[in-house]
Amino acid sequence: MKRADLSHDVRQTLKRLPPPYDSHYGVVPTAPPELPPSVIPVAERHAAAMRALARLETLVAELGDPWLVSRVLVRREAVSSSAIEGTNSTLDALLTLEETGEDAQSGQEAARQIRDYTDCLGDFLPRAREQGVSIFTECLVRALHCATMKGDPGYADAPGALRTRVVWIGGTGDIAYSTYNPPPPEDIARCLADNIAFMRDDPGVRFHTSPVTRMAVAHAHFEAVHPFRDGNGRVGRLLLPLMMASEGHVPLYLSPYMETHRAAYYAALKDAQQRLVWHAIIGFMADAVTATVEELLATRAALLSLRKIWLARRRFRRGSAALRALDVLPHYPVITVGRLASRLAVTWPQAATAIRQLTEAGILVERTGYRRNRLFAAQEALSVINRPFGAEPVLPTVCCAKAPA
Repeated sequence: MKRADLSHDVRQTLKRLPPPYDSHYGVVPTAPPELPPSVIPVAERHAAAMRALARLETLVAELGDPWLVSRVLVRREAVSSSAIEGTNSTLDALLTLEETGEDAQSGQEAARQIRDYTDCLGDFLPRAREQGVSIFTECLVRALHCATMKGDPGYADAPGALRTRVVWIGGTGDIAYSTYNPPPPEDIARCLADNIAFMRDDPGVRFHTSPVTRMAVAHAHFEAVHPFRDGNGRVGRLLLPLMMASEGHVPLYLSPYMETHRAAYYAALKDAQQRLVWHAIIGFMADAVTATVEELLATRAALLSLRKIWLARRRFRRGSAALRALDVLPHYPVITVGRLASRLAVTWPQAATAIRQLTEAGILVERTGYRRNRLFAAQEALSVINRPFGAEPVLPTVCCAKAPA
């Protein structure tokens, strides 16, 4: 870590690291600012994000739809956040694992680790809505880390335990070439307490500003503290939708944007951590919110159009399981007969009939080739939900659809 890269104020926080790294220094982050950082350099981007968030929340209030688009977006968040940290799998592999209990590829651990991330969001988002900002405690942070790292066979420490050794960022394994050195282990608990106080909006760190600014500052500060040996990025990104939910906002899943714009993400974090230039990470977070809302609304519109295309392929009996299944498939685009029966509260034979009709109409495709435990996929819905971030949804043309039965 080069001192020349650090601002004067950050250099004042340097502290010698313990042996055998005592020829190097770590940054002991000061508490997040008590007064709102200026957003003037990124005012237009910040305003656009606030408009996008208001638009989304108005739509959710009108529709009363907590998922708005699809439960699969939570899974995309898990896939992207894990990919940023080097745990690579696919949405398809994750959905297959959830339906079958088996990895898409023999011996693959990544999908299981990503499933742990998904389960963690599913467990803690409702609690954040109910408890509000009081949910933010050291116990929560440790629980998030434990939940996301428990399935990582390469993690050397106890999941959920604060680190007791020196770590650094960058440098390809050699601290001499690092780009940033987080604080020594003895300072982690205090620095983490500062971060938690900020997320809780405790007296003494309170300021009235936007959720975009709060998320940006809290995230950059948490990553600067780096309380765990590994998995800090995943925990830090998990905290973002929890912050939104705790304040009564619709939680957004920003990791797909961050993965797509990884270089800008790292640069913005670096500006905040090395020079206390907050507007860069606020601008990045604003762009992430704006683009994610736009992506979400485009996905919703595409799935509504896709449903109309599906309806043109076959005459479905009113109230039939097959017709009702069309509303399930955007949330379960990889599905078994048993899952559909459970979601529709129908018998297994009724669900099997529905899936047969949907397969005949080209809406579902059978994947396994088995006679039992067969897996089906709504490939067209998957292609809409899992397209590259920022890409236009591609829908099938009606003329290519199968004729109604």
